[in-house]
Amino acid sequence: MNSQGSAGQPEWSARELRNAITSAGVALWAWMVEHDAFEMDGRAYELWEVSDRGALTFELLSMKIHPSDRDRVRAAFIATRVIDGPFEIDFRILTEATDVRWISARGHGNGPCEADRRMTGIFIDVTGRKQAEEGHELLAGEMSHRVKNLLALAAGLTAITSRSTETKEEMAHQLTQRLVSLGRAHDLVRPLPGGQGSAALLGDLFTVLLAPYDDVDAFAGRIRVAVPRMGIGEKASTSLALIIHELATNSLKYGALSDGAGQLDITGRSVDDDVELVWTEQGGPPIEPIKAAEGYGSKLLQRTVTGQLGGSIAYDWTKTGVLVTLRMKESHLVA
Repeated sequence: MNSQGSAGQPEWSARELRNAITSAGVALWAWMVEHDAFEMDGRAYELWEVSDRGALTFELLSMKIHPSDRDRVRAAFIATRVIDGPFEIDFRILTEATDVRWISARGHGNGPCEADRRMTGIFIDVTGRKQAEEGHELLAGEMSHRVKNLLALAAGLTAITSRSTETKEEMAHQLTQRLVSLGRAHDLVRPLPGGQGSAALLGDLFTVLLAPYDDVDAFAGRIRVAVPRMGIGEKASTSLALIIHELATNSLKYGALSDGAGQLDITGRSVDDDVELVWTEQGGPPIEPIKAAEGYGSKLLQRTVTGQLGGSIAYDWTKTGVLVTLRMKESHLVA
């Protein structure tokens, strides 16, 4: 650092300024407007991935700018010919290493009356910042999409629950249970390695969602789950959570889980391109098939299995309890 300036501020040497510029990753440029001659330092040539051999013009350099940004950048630089003051513009350039790189050009233009008409400025690589901004925008869009889906789902569940209950207390209780089930399913979804999306394990989904029903009447251990070890996608997890909750609620009202001695077994297997799940209840009271199949909850099950999971659902009312067979497309389950 050199001596103090006239205003008491330090005066920086050329070497100190160069070191500061280098450490900041800043590249220098100058544009002689009248002759379209463009000058850059070594860092700028590396940033743009152009050769430092031969004369360079703004027109030649602009060919490296992304086609979608080229006209905008040219217009901005041309407009600065009559501006005496700072300017800034962000744009993309095409490179071999990264395909696209974001550059921020900042500079200061001389007024139209200046004799040399020389503009000077800096280039900064802002690719990381732009990628972060794009990531935030994608996240915000995804969150907005999910919120809208959840609100639509909640509205549908509210309508179905209002038709299948007689009192507001019963409606509030059933609706709360359904929404809590969806929340538990969402908590199970975890990102997959390698950016392959998110998934929950099928067995975990059944175990967690059925845990509250296993403690009813202080008779734990009567629910057994033996299903293939496979990942279930985020959308399918929500659908399966509704299915599991509806079946468990029916069982608690009318089936095996309504009796302290009742038992529930869930088994599964892969069949060609499908996954077959069998819900078997034993030890519960006799169930009237027509009554159980015509409820709004059963209609919700049918709509969810066939519409969202590309499958089918079949009931078999045996003397020992109901047997429900779910068959779903594996491709729909992993989505």
